[in-house]
Amino acid sequence: MLHVMTRSVEFGFRRSMAAMAGCMLAITLVLAASAAGLTALLKAIPGAFEVLRYLGVGYLVYLGIKAWRSPASPDHGKGEHVARQSSPAALFRGGFTIAISNPKLLLFAAAFFPQFIDPAQPKVPQFAILVGTFAVIEMLWYCTYALAGGSLSTYLRRPAVKRMFNRVTGSIFVGFGAALLSSRAA
Repeated sequence: MLHVMTRSVEFGFRRSMAAMAGCMLAITLVLAASAAGLTALLKAIPGAFEVLRYLGVGYLVYLGIKAWRSPASPDHGKGEHVARQSSPAALFRGGFTIAISNPKLLLFAAAFFPQFIDPAQPKVPQFAILVGTFAVIEMLWYCTYALAGGSLSTYLRRPAVKRMFNRVTGSIFVGFGAALLSSRAA
């Protein structure tokens, strides 16, 4: 959600839709893989979840440092580098990478979904309904956060406010990384 909001602040609601699509694809893939038994496989392979967790921590800390150091000036040199970072493909990749690197999503799916599965019924349609419902609700929240980010962008035109936003956002990403580092798999 925070990633989608920061993309919306930086590039606007329409451009942030590429980041939303990347996040959504990753989440859908992880949930589908979890339904297919990936969570059980990761728990069966010693250290696999830990590797995933450390990769997620590293990426969150990287995003936090990048946000913290992000330029605060409104024009910040709209050159080729910024254009490449804000291309739909780059925004999609960033959204996909942040969502796919979240190992807690696998644990969520493993703990949450089975409660709603009737073992007497075919599992594939049940998982499809759960994943689809989750995706629709998640997308509504993405849109809500992106709209909020778009509204915030008018206030962030002042460099001091933008710098503060970048630092708060960066700190939150690093904090999420630290929380993930200190957490343990169930």
